[in-house]
Amino acid sequence: MKRTVVAASAAVLLLPLSACGGDAEAGGGSTVTVTVGYQSRTINTVTAGTLLRSLGSFEKQLNALDDGVRYKVSWQDYATGAPITAQMTAGKIDIGSMGDFPLLINAARGKQLDRPTRLVSVTGYNLRGGLNTIVTAPGSELTSLKDLKGKKVSTSVGSAADGTLVRALQRAGIDPADGIEKLNQQPAVGASALAAGSTDALSQFVAWPGLLAYQGKAKALYDGARLNLPTFHGVTAREDFAERRPAVLEAFLKAQAEATDYLNEHPVDAAEKVAKATGLPAEVVYLYNGAHGIATFDPAIKPRLVAALKQDVSVLKSAELTGDVDVDSFVDDRYVKKALGAAAYRDRLASKPAPAASEAWPEGASKTLTFTSPSALLRHVARHRDALRAAYVPDTTTGTLWFADRAVWVADGDTLLPFVAPDTARAYIAGHAGARIVSYADALERAS
Repeated sequence: MKRTVVAASAAVLLLPLSACGGDAEAGGGSTVTVTVGYQSRTINTVTAGTLLRSLGSFEKQLNALDDGVRYKVSWQDYATGAPITAQMTAGKIDIGSMGDFPLLINAARGKQLDRPTRLVSVTGYNLRGGLNTIVTAPGSELTSLKDLKGKKVSTSVGSAADGTLVRALQRAGIDPADGIEKLNQQPAVGASALAAGSTDALSQFVAWPGLLAYQGKAKALYDGARLNLPTFHGVTAREDFAERRPAVLEAFLKAQAEATDYLNEHPVDAAEKVAKATGLPAEVVYLYNGAHGIATFDPAIKPRLVAALKQDVSVLKSAELTGDVDVDSFVDDRYVKKALGAAAYRDRLASKPAPAASEAWPEGASKTLTFTSPSALLRHVARHRDALRAAYVPDTTTGTLWFADRAVWVADGDTLLPFVAPDTARAYIAGHAGARIVSYADALERAS
């Protein structure tokens, strides 16, 4: 019997329980609706959401199943992980993707409501924590975390960005509970609050900090990679769905692997596809998802990420958002191992992120140019500034990629060094006599 898969939009968010991973008679056969919750603008989940959907990879994998079933995929788009968890524990979403802190809440809520979920793969990660950034308004006089004491800071409580804020403040000697006035806001609301001046700073996850910086609406105050703690996004599935439909889950994970390989092999085209689907500038998508972007994409559940997840539990407990979470029982890599094959999975576990590098994206080009140093990039920008879509440089200390024209530049003799945030630049200057901060225009002139 020839079968087809239908990709359904999420016009109706709350589907009947029987339609999610359930069977319905249709023309003598059966129809199974698989409901996928994703976050289109949280672009480190694109290999399990936006890019995966645009490539049609999941539907193709389902079509390849020889089980006599007609599959229908319902894609449901959300701004954060919390509503995905709510729908999963209500039995209305089968597979979802979200950041590390929301994943823990997903695990806790699933156990609490007797609808257990399992972490089945990883999407994008950064081993130092660079996926989260604290930003301020362009004209703000705040230059370090210590300046946030007594100020208003917007974040999404329970998110990875909130975790970064809490840990960063603690390291700066500020009590996150009463040293600041924390505003619990959705990312878009927080961005508007920053623009209106009703909050002093914004701590958020991708792609908000990069987007606001690119638009000239914010500047970086703190690079989350200074924590040197891994942050990641992953895929979670309802346990009952995984046990009832293992072949469907494996098909999803095979499709995710295909989308991952596509992103890694065609980073510019992938950025353009995601930009088209989300309305985000492709230059911002590439900052995170590019060849040397802030995120590394790999579905393997690396032990270092699991260890970081265990450390995250204490942050959520202190905020009274969860109790204890059994991370070991939540993590289940059986399905992704089977989907990829044991040997390929071992190779992915052993893989490492690409080294940081400076890049320029010429107008009309399908590939970026890579440079051996930030100074070499600046020389190219000085000669071709009207013919470039974007230029990127890695932070000298953390490796976090940032827009060259938004970076903090330091001249150390004849060497020009970029940093995401001013406090990281000052930390470098403190250990290097004669080094000083210079403007971007000055850096371009010095390089040329």
